Amino acid sequence: MPQFINILIGDMSIVGPRPVVEKELIEYGDRVDKFLSVKPGAMGLWQASGRSEIQYPERADLEISYVDHADLWFDFKILFMTVFAIFKGDGAM
Repeated sequence: MPQFINILIGDMSIVGPRPVVEKELIEYGDRVDKFLSVKPGAMGLWQASGRSEIQYPERADLEISYVDHADLWFDFKILFMTVFAIFKGDGAM
């Protein structure tokens, strides 16, 4: 529910890199500014690609890939991939 409120007030996007805690920013290395250049999203490429099965540094690579290739069609693809992964149970803890 808090993410939905953050989307409504404009602090988050529906699709974008998943938010991280400050101590995880080190995982992005010299790409941290690029990662922080877009709003975090409720659904992201990392989440759609396997969630808990994907660890750093691959997670950072996926999130930066989103920043590099973000457009409306990519957002729709991630949205559908995320819904499919949730119903299938991929990467769930």
